[in-house]
Amino acid sequence: MIRRRTVLAPVMFTGFGLHSGRPVTVRIHPADSGIAFRCDGSRVPAGPAAVTATRWHTTLGHIATVEHLMSAFAGAGVTDAEVELSYPELPALDGSSAEYVLPTQPLDEAEVPVPRDEVVVEEAGGSIRVVAGSGVWSYTFRHGDGTQTFTCRLPRDYPAQVAPARTFAFAGQVPDLVAQGLGRGLDRSSVLLLDRDGYASTPRFPDEPARHKLLDLVGDLYLTGIPPGLLDVTASFSGHTANVRMATRLAVTRPTT
Repeated sequence: MIRRRTVLAPVMFTGFGLHSGRPVTVRIHPADSGIAFRCDGSRVPAGPAAVTATRWHTTLGHIATVEHLMSAFAGAGVTDAEVELSYPELPALDGSSAEYVLPTQPLDEAEVPVPRDEVVVEEAGGSIRVVAGSGVWSYTFRHGDGTQTFTCRLPRDYPAQVAPARTFAFAGQVPDLVAQGLGRGLDRSSVLLLDRDGYASTPRFPDEPARHKLLDLVGDLYLTGIPPGLLDVTASFSGHTANVRMATRLAVTRPTT
């Protein structure tokens, strides 16, 4: 059994779409019917079945880049919220989930089924392993000739150790990415720049890329509605496509009673 939670009060964010760079206003409202996103007269409940794209970001229906907000909801234990957008893409803000970590209020209790057995997804040299547990999450990221691994306990470590980790890009690829319509809502303060062997800008953590990849993983897996504190997760070199494959597997393999 878990305690369902929603945001304490309505809150508004303004910024620029992470990839499109378009102005967007986000209003998050208290709710009691799950997490859903609304824009242009349509409402999309959060769930792996609603995912329509996973290249560079996660899109629900026609609403893009939901992973940072979903990750913050997971870290704060938000199970119910209505997210209203003026444009169908979440804003970049500071490139992380930190601003989305909000005060909450309790609702009733609910039972959340978790997988009985280990679930594994392997894809393109990456892997994700999930088992029912106590919130031990680990992510390994390849950087240059080495790797960095970040391990934490969720939700305890989320606000200080995961939420502030920013999205990142390799400095030499930035012009091409922008030309492809990616990252236009970011600037030098909201994106960590990597070079071949280190960083081309100042990181918030020595292993910030691994932390941000774990942040994304938390958001994508929370599409299942399973709180991160009920799972142990080990991942390496995975992206949104593998993350959503895992979320889909968890949604169909967990017990219903």
